[in-house]
Amino acid sequence: MLKLGINTVLFKGFGVKQALKLIKLAGYDGAELSAIQGMCEHLVLDAWETQAPLVKAAAREAGVELLSMEVASLDEDRLTKAFKAAKYLGIPVVNVGPGGKKDDDASFAEQIEVLRARTKLASEYGVTLCCKAHVGCAIYSTPTTLKAMDLIKDESFKIDMDPSHIHRAGEKPEDALASVVSRMGHVHIRDCKGDGPSPGAPADQACGRGGINLYGYFKALVDAGYDGPVCLEVIGPEQTLAAAQAIASESYGYMNAILKMLGAR
Repeated sequence: MLKLGINTVLFKGFGVKQALKLIKLAGYDGAELSAIQGMCEHLVLDAWETQAPLVKAAAREAGVELLSMEVASLDEDRLTKAFKAAKYLGIPVVNVGPGGKKDDDASFAEQIEVLRARTKLASEYGVTLCCKAHVGCAIYSTPTTLKAMDLIKDESFKIDMDPSHIHRAGEKPEDALASVVSRMGHVHIRDCKGDGPSPGAPADQACGRGGINLYGYFKALVDAGYDGPVCLEVIGPEQTLAAAQAIASESYGYMNAILKMLGAR
């Protein structure tokens, strides 16, 4: 059964304990813990040793599994702390962005070296480092993802396949998935209004409200036998409790219904 989760960044206006309870109420199996400096730190990495036990207790109380953590940054110090915290919390996957510049060979090569080094660090803590194609970055499309996969062979390096970024690269995510699924370790999911560069307002990122063929994407996931986490990641301005819960619940209902039709839940 595919596990559905949600990044706590959607609930960035609320404490981690409340966020995890709201995630459980919306129906999700688990959560992706946001540790993104400057955006949402439900785990402050500089204080992870004191905060992680509180997060573990909050997840246990809410009855949700901690499926992944998003750090975004490739900073070595922050990722070292993230890997230590992930090991303590039993989180198997830490997600980052690729950094660098689009269509710049030197930038791409530099980011590959950084990702290779951070992957080695992740492996020392028994954690998988997942990186996704990201609009405007060195890795931004399926071809650049495949190139990265070819250059980084370490088993601790996997792909976070976010269909909204592939959609904004002018591709069809449901078709692109087959070429990268062998190395996929995580899915960030959301819908997308238009062709970008932004995915749209938070409400328009709710699954089913945008232009991505999410049914086709989930069918491709199921057909390929993917069994990793699928976590809703909605970014943008801070939401009221009612607005955040509406986005979370609407998206869960949409995804859960599709997966039930596909026999995956």
